[in-house]
Amino acid sequence: MPNRLAQESSPYLLQHAHNPVDWYPWGEEAFAKARAENKPIFLSVGYATCHWCHVMERESFEDLEVAQFLNTHFVPVKVDREELPDVDQVYMAALQAMTGSGGWPMNMFLMPDLRPFFGGTYWPPEDRQGFPSFRRVLLGVHNAWLHQQKEVLENAEQLTTHLQDQLKPRSGTLPADLHSAALAGLSRAFDPVYGGFGGAPKFPQSPGLLYLLSHAWLGDETAWKHLQLTLDRMAEGGIYDQVGGGFHRYAVDHIWRVPHFEKMLYDNAQLARVYAAASLLSTGEQAQRYRRIASETLDYVLREMTGPEGGFWSAQDADSEGVEGKFYVWQAAEFRQILGAEADAAAKLFGVSEAGNWEHTNVLERRTPDAVLMQHLGLEPEAYQNWVESVRQRLYEARKKRIPPLTDDKVLADWNGLMLRALADVGRWLGQPQYIEAARKNASFVMQEMYRDGLLRHTWRNGLLKPQAYLSDQAQYGLGLLALFEATGEARWLEAARQLTEAILTRFKAPDGAFRDALDSRLPVMARDAYDGPYPSGSASAAELLFRLAALYERPDWHQAALSTVEFYAQSLSRNAFGFPALLQAHLVGSRGSELAVVAPAELIHPIRRWFLPLTTLAYGPPDALPVLHNRQPGLAYLCQQGTCRLPVDSPEKLRGELEAIYPGLMTPS
Repeated sequence: MPNRLAQESSPYLLQHAHNPVDWYPWGEEAFAKARAENKPIFLSVGYATCHWCHVMERESFEDLEVAQFLNTHFVPVKVDREELPDVDQVYMAALQAMTGSGGWPMNMFLMPDLRPFFGGTYWPPEDRQGFPSFRRVLLGVHNAWLHQQKEVLENAEQLTTHLQDQLKPRSGTLPADLHSAALAGLSRAFDPVYGGFGGAPKFPQSPGLLYLLSHAWLGDETAWKHLQLTLDRMAEGGIYDQVGGGFHRYAVDHIWRVPHFEKMLYDNAQLARVYAAASLLSTGEQAQRYRRIASETLDYVLREMTGPEGGFWSAQDADSEGVEGKFYVWQAAEFRQILGAEADAAAKLFGVSEAGNWEHTNVLERRTPDAVLMQHLGLEPEAYQNWVESVRQRLYEARKKRIPPLTDDKVLADWNGLMLRALADVGRWLGQPQYIEAARKNASFVMQEMYRDGLLRHTWRNGLLKPQAYLSDQAQYGLGLLALFEATGEARWLEAARQLTEAILTRFKAPDGAFRDALDSRLPVMARDAYDGPYPSGSASAAELLFRLAALYERPDWHQAALSTVEFYAQSLSRNAFGFPALLQAHLVGSRGSELAVVAPAELIHPIRRWFLPLTTLAYGPPDALPVLHNRQPGLAYLCQQGTCRLPVDSPEKLRGELEAIYPGLMTPS
């Protein structure tokens, strides 16, 4: 007998629809029951491709005894963190305040008025290595609810006060050395041998890489060296799917060898942009490698993570057949059987051995330099690349016969915005029109199916649009639409970005001047967090969008709104730049950004679109299309910064000179 979650559209909630737990989705029905019966809410938050969420479901939520206790003494509520990021953010902040750490599944106990008073992550079915069993936790909370009401209430009040204190402004004057100090902080955390930041587990930290990329373009040699080493080592390691393309979520080690095998849309969107842009700052074999990784990553998304309507799906699981990584790893015997006479050479290419490199299996890597293998095989570069592609294709076809991991096929507006921006940018930088066409299809779908009553809604699946709308949806998709306008010159995409910008200012501005992340007023505190996780925060994306469109529409009030957002977090930026690279990137756009107005008709636009200009916003159209184009002469390009324009130019060579005048020392666009 299915529970209420059977009526939901989230793949994660549907995974729990046949649990004996009497789950409620997040909503008033559950809250009213908790108030009427004076029961605590048991809130369990996870996502469809979460390994330990699957484990806890099998061990506890499918256990009849556990379910009966939960159903009798609590109101169980299940939340997909990707559908309701505001719920996840508020209660994750509470969990981290209580325990010093967080993670998923996140299991929280709430008062009927939704204030948290206790929580944790994964609890085992039996006491294990100092961890209490889930049964013991449930019994302890139930007894506390019955017999220690005063202590429970004090916990809830203290936690709520702490969360409210976190929302207070930490504004101030931005220091003059903000960016040099931020780069120094990133350098201190940098791994000089394998790239990336910190040790195991090691995440790509894509917002940090994009921030390094801008500084590399500006001529910072240390930023460029850090970026190159990281991109090289990630491309060699198992975190990159050497057979199917695309990046896994993170590596469990510090050398990028063994990934946690789930794949997330947001990682692949951002990393495709980083690799494509880095290819334009590189030469020779390195440029070709970066371009290949970018193209393989986007091709993977279009092949395996894109719906027929044009929406991009959210994630692919780490597990298949209940085993983490089973879909992706290789036994040496199977490898030999597939490749026959070429198996030995292919084993050198991908580091395959009889012993394996992870749990007696092989995670494929490409550590051996191509030049060494070319010499070993006696092949010229073109023939060698054809051979590599042939081996990859045969392995891919063999892998397709395995049982694949689950694909979470819900469409999230903000994550789609990241991929829209990647396709539009990479398509124009690398001259790949199929990527721009995929971007157009996505933008048409999202704006038709997910834009309602002046707001872009967050979640769509199988024709069902959920009502929630978040700051990150408007901001990240707005940046994607702006990128599509830059790639095509089609004004409808810029107009849609402007509409989303207006929604940010009218619907998400908080009384203290910064932005709120969500509109749900039922949460115990406002949802707001500018910290960048694996993708930019809503505040960072909103600030960048406002800075860029302020220049095109000549709206100094938009520029000031963006600057106020950055200044709101001035103390945080000064103390912990590592946590806010996307907000720092937005400030870089606001403080050193420029706009390039190319007036149609102009053949000059075609080579310019192939340039990587991370701090420059491109506008193309007739003189009456935009304020930034007014009173400009057709056929010329005008480079402007902070309201001051350089002399108009009529050739790419002259434009390079004007760019170098504004940005002395920059890496020359290719």
